[in-house]
Amino acid sequence: MADWRGIVGRNVRRLRQSAGLTQEQLAFDASIDLTYVGGIERGRRNPSLLVMVRIAEALKVDPQALFSRDSG
Repeated sequence: MADWRGIVGRNVRRLRQSAGLTQEQLAFDASIDLTYVGGIERGRRNPSLLVMVRIAEALKVDPQALFSRDSG
């Protein structure tokens, strides 16, 4: 079974860095706690669908992008 928390976390980090955002900026834009963003990126947190949609909107990507296995 795939490590989905790790996959989502790596994708959030990659997309955030590509957008030129800090974790703090992403947390503010997505209306979530800064420490929660860090936990998601490290694959330690299990974000709800609502949180993932907020993150995707803040990153200006389709939520599906957070689930891509081939993030490079």
